Amino acid sequence: MTATAGFDVPTLAFEEAYSPLFGEGNLVRSVDGRNVRLILDRNSGAGFISTEMYHHGLFSASIKLPSDYTAGIVVAFYTSNGDVFEKNHDELDFEFLGNIWGKEWRVQTNVYGNGSVSRGREERYNLPFDPTKEFHRYSIIWTAENIIFYIDNTPIRQVRRTEAMGGDYPSKPMSLYATIWDASNWATSGGRYKVDYNHAPFISEFTDLALLGCRLDPLQQIPSATKNCSVDDAELMATSLAVMTPERRRAMLDFRWRFMTYSFCYDTKRYPATFPDCDLVESEKSRFRDTGHPRPDGNNIRATAARRPKPAKSRRTRVSRNHPKNKADM
Repeated sequence: MTATAGFDVPTLAFEEAYSPLFGEGNLVRSVDGRNVRLILDRNSGAGFISTEMYHHGLFSASIKLPSDYTAGIVVAFYTSNGDVFEKNHDELDFEFLGNIWGKEWRVQTNVYGNGSVSRGREERYNLPFDPTKEFHRYSIIWTAENIIFYIDNTPIRQVRRTEAMGGDYPSKPMSLYATIWDASNWATSGGRYKVDYNHAPFISEFTDLALLGCRLDPLQQIPSATKNCSVDDAELMATSLAVMTPERRRAMLDFRWRFMTYSFCYDTKRYPATFPDCDLVESEKSRFRDTGHPRPDGNNIRATAARRPKPAKSRRTRVSRNHPKNKADM
């Protein structure tokens, strides 16, 4: 294990906690196992998975995304137990959505509990930097009472457990996944722009991999097994990322004000009844139309990442380039 500057959780080499998921020929590890490249080409995408499942945890990696024309591509960093609980799975997602020339990558977060994928729960954001130029850290922290998504040291989304959420709050052990795959049918402008393999290979890089939490067999009874997680839960709560301080909340609201481009919480056209996990903020709500998208009045400041130059004119099974993950919410 090694520590990363500005991040108080030890990081792991690939062989300490992960294994290939699919497209193993397109998964390239550095000699020391500290850096992993996932490649999408005409033959396959690629992915890896944690070797253990976790009942609550901190899941984190520094990621650099493919550059140039990336329409139709999705790079995902997420937790799920869909392989074990096919009809009532839990899931926490960072999904990075590629784009056409001159348009930036976007990131989407999702929170699903107990198979609630038919009820949306996605939020999308622009990024305040170019994610293809250097690594940025993306983290998910999941406790019994709280879920927080971070970009670098800034929280961008919080879901607090409430009694009204019931089973929609993720509660079963999950694995961590990282993938790159062809999502031409939905990822860019609803499928209008497809992956163009003339620009392949598309390379996403992962480093500073961190996992912290209670490793648990998903088939154990959660109430009794949770008692065995007390030490791990205490370690998780002791991290600097586990608590939403007033300063962090202000930083989160500022990020969302400037960069959030869609929230299911404000999409009353799609969901007339407010979800119990929505923490509605009146100043935030005033920026959004009933479609969940910002009003066209210039209130939100878009990301200022460098535009990609237009080039000069010249020239799912687990082993396919299409990852099997079914985005039922799109």
